[in-house]
Amino acid sequence: MKTIKSSLPFIGVSSLLLLLSPLANAADMSNMDHSSMDMSGDMSNMDHSGMDMSGDMSDMDHSSMDMSGDMSDMDHSSMDMSGDMSDMDHSSMDMSGDMSDMDHSSMDMSGDMSDMDHSSMDMLGMDHSGMDMAGMDHGSMDMSGMQGGAAPVDARSPDYSNGVGYGEFGKPMMMGSMPLWGVSVDKLGYQFDEDQINFEAEGWYGTDSNRITLRTEGSAQTKDDKEIDSLTSLAYWKPLGIFWNGEAGIAYDTQNDKSAVMAGIVGTAPYFVETDARAYLYTDGQVRLDLGTAYEWRLDQHWVVIPEIELTAFSKEDTDNGITKGFNEFETEVRLTYEPLNRQLSPYVGFSYESALGDARDLRRQQNQAVDSSSVTAGLMFWF
Repeated sequence: MKTIKSSLPFIGVSSLLLLLSPLANAADMSNMDHSSMDMSGDMSNMDHSGMDMSGDMSDMDHSSMDMSGDMSDMDHSSMDMSGDMSDMDHSSMDMSGDMSDMDHSSMDMSGDMSDMDHSSMDMLGMDHSGMDMAGMDHGSMDMSGMQGGAAPVDARSPDYSNGVGYGEFGKPMMMGSMPLWGVSVDKLGYQFDEDQINFEAEGWYGTDSNRITLRTEGSAQTKDDKEIDSLTSLAYWKPLGIFWNGEAGIAYDTQNDKSAVMAGIVGTAPYFVETDARAYLYTDGQVRLDLGTAYEWRLDQHWVVIPEIELTAFSKEDTDNGITKGFNEFETEVRLTYEPLNRQLSPYVGFSYESALGDARDLRRQQNQAVDSSSVTAGLMFWF
């Protein structure tokens, strides 16, 4: 009987200590050291659902904690981490193992975790879809390597060189802004019946938006006095739209020995019909209007048929130069060209026809001139 009485106080005290020990552990885990804790084994079926971590864990050190094992089926659904974990260090925590099936959906992390260091934690494959991290502070989180956002001010140099020199050739230029030049001879042929050479050529210098053009067209007689009749213009050229360009400048006509102011529009009409219209205002008040259309009918890669029509009209009569008011001349020509090597050089043969219109027919009869004429022609087309 004495033995029983003396052991009762000991049993009561022991029971009380056993009951209080979990509370003491939950309340203060601030000095727990997990640095050498090895969890690399198979923890796939571990259940943390009732684990209480609501105490003070501010100084817990997990820096060398090894969790590289298989933790795919660990259950943290009811894990309570609402305590103070502000100074917990997870910087070197290895969680590279298989944690693809870990469930953190009900994990409570609403406590103070503002100073937790997860900088080196490897948590690839973990499912955090239902984690409550409302109290975590991401204010200083570095996300500069993520895609999106504005580029740095010095991301690219203004001239796109990125500090690399252009070498001996200098800075390159865009094709649209580079001044270029070109010469195009659309017609240089001999008319056998008329015994004369017809020509039409143009040269230009400038860019795709601004050019200076020099254009000339006419004929040169190869017999008798070898007279040359030509209309030459120097003009400023500028695009008016996608298919049309405008011209304005000065001109000189050797046939009536007069200068003029010129304005015109040149471009491509629907169905790729090349169209030009130019008006000339002479010093004596005479106005001349030239209208022309041409079409390139490509038979194959080498053979091309080019039909062409031209009309000439005047605003008033000038009998000394064989001019009447209204439409005076109609010219048409069909040429068959062949491009042997490239399209820069094309020999051609063709047939041309000219006719006087309206009152100009009667005036030419009075002056003993032909009102209609036709001829076989042969020549070259080229550009460079």
